[in-house]
Amino acid sequence: KGKCPEDGWDESTIELFLHELAIMDSNNFLGNCGVGEREGRVVSGLVARRHYRLIHGIGRSGDISAVQPKAAGSSLLNKLTNSVVLDVIKLAGVRTVTSCFVVPMATGMSLTLCFLTLRHKRPKAKYIIWPRIDQKSCFKSMITAGFEPVVIENVLEGDELRTDLEAVEAKIKALGAENILCVHSTTSCFAPRVPDRLEELAVICANYDIPHIVNNAYGVQSSKCMHLIQQGARVGRIDAFVQSLDKNFMVPVGGAIIAGFNESFIQEISKMYPGRASASPSLDVLITLLSLGASGYKKLLKERKEMFLYLSSELKKLADNHNERLLDTPHNPISLAMSLKNLDETNDAAVTQLGSMLFTRQVSGARVVPCGSVQTVNNYTFKGFMSHANDYPCAYLNAASAIGIKKQDVDVFLKRLDKCLKTFKKEAKQEKNINEISDTNTATEQLED
Repeated sequence: KGKCPEDGWDESTIELFLHELAIMDSNNFLGNCGVGEREGRVVSGLVARRHYRLIHGIGRSGDISAVQPKAAGSSLLNKLTNSVVLDVIKLAGVRTVTSCFVVPMATGMSLTLCFLTLRHKRPKAKYIIWPRIDQKSCFKSMITAGFEPVVIENVLEGDELRTDLEAVEAKIKALGAENILCVHSTTSCFAPRVPDRLEELAVICANYDIPHIVNNAYGVQSSKCMHLIQQGARVGRIDAFVQSLDKNFMVPVGGAIIAGFNESFIQEISKMYPGRASASPSLDVLITLLSLGASGYKKLLKERKEMFLYLSSELKKLADNHNERLLDTPHNPISLAMSLKNLDETNDAAVTQLGSMLFTRQVSGARVVPCGSVQTVNNYTFKGFMSHANDYPCAYLNAASAIGIKKQDVDVFLKRLDKCLKTFKKEAKQEKNINEISDTNTATEQLED
């Protein structure tokens, strides 16, 4: 039926299935005689086994979705993977999605492929409207495609950074709708930025007849992000949404899913991909989903949501203990931020130093964001880079509850963060005592004089 099985398969069954697919490829025929330049020859047995002898990759030279006659097994693997992934996107919350395909490039390059496809539909367009998100690959995806990003600064509402809808519409009117390739919005992001107002942006895009591409990098694991996409497509316009394989399905980096609500447009994107492609990302995600089954993946989604609530409550307690606060970002379902105001006021370099201390203590993924850092990306200068705003009110630390996180990860992180912050407090107290002694000594010397 081309759907993810409800219950996961055991490893032996999955390997048997993959071997059955592999013997359908011509390079594995016993009497095969290859005289072309690409015959699926692999000199290393280790490499052949790592790929289950599915060597031909996917697609043909002109279409990544086309069936390759001498690689029937690899072609079937590709079709099945796309079908199973589509089923999982539906169960994750985007029920009306009609088409998707796995592309052997990470999210940034996959977004570039979407923009290049739109170029043929809108030859006059040279701008992309982009509500600011301080993440280099999604910014570079527009530059690489040859377009000029129009950065829309976010608005501060409480602690949250949200989409400035008025600025988006004003910029569309100023530039002219026909000169705009698309609106490039974001769902999953680091707090205190929250997902873009997708429904409102989708309505604006529909009203002005402008395409809408959504960067849903790690949003499949969030029912809130997926709901935003579903609602955006229902009330307005979303042409495609792109998500990472590694972040959402816990497979090696190197693949993404391009999905949408218009099957012909998604096929256009797949045909834009030049040449054949590696089957590795498709193979990895198919194996993973067959082993988990739909029930196993839904269980992971449920556990992630529970761990988000746990991380949120425990990080709030720790913040209170250190006279800091957990920033109030209710619209962000994955990432949290804790202020580092006291640390920042004590020592300019302390915030950056905290990041180094956590990393050397094997805490990965936590981001510390100082105030006012400036960075240039492809000749564009961003003030307050990493904080998604020119002047965010305070320095802060990020932590995320992503799919696969365990209670042990949260507990160890909080314990090590607490220890690091206590070290800073101790050092600050010692420095204060030294300064007080120094001031006393100076006063005594003055009296003696």
